[in-house]
Amino acid sequence: MNHGTVAVALVQHQVMIIQACRSHTRRDRWVDVYTYVPFGDRLFLASPVPYARIASSDVLAIFPFRTPTTDMIELSEQAYREFLGLSAKHQLKYENMWRRWKARRR
Repeated sequence: MNHGTVAVALVQHQVMIIQACRSHTRRDRWVDVYTYVPFGDRLFLASPVPYARIASSDVLAIFPFRTPTTDMIELSEQAYREFLGLSAKHQLKYENMWRRWKARRR
């Protein structure tokens, strides 16, 4: 990932939009990123904790564009659909995990 690359990743068990703070190689275990939270349709603002270091395995998808700004990102329609799809997939995963755990407790 190059500096400014936009991607989708898991940050503290939440699917978020991220932007690389600096360039990273494929062999880097950790990625320094800025994090963004949804604000509106296709619009993301810097999160309350804007800087994070995540495992490179937590990056779910990398988009083919970069942005120089660090306060707000607007995704293309296709990128936004991909973000929504990954969010729904992980939400379903956690809901199923919760249901299984509740069923075992009965």
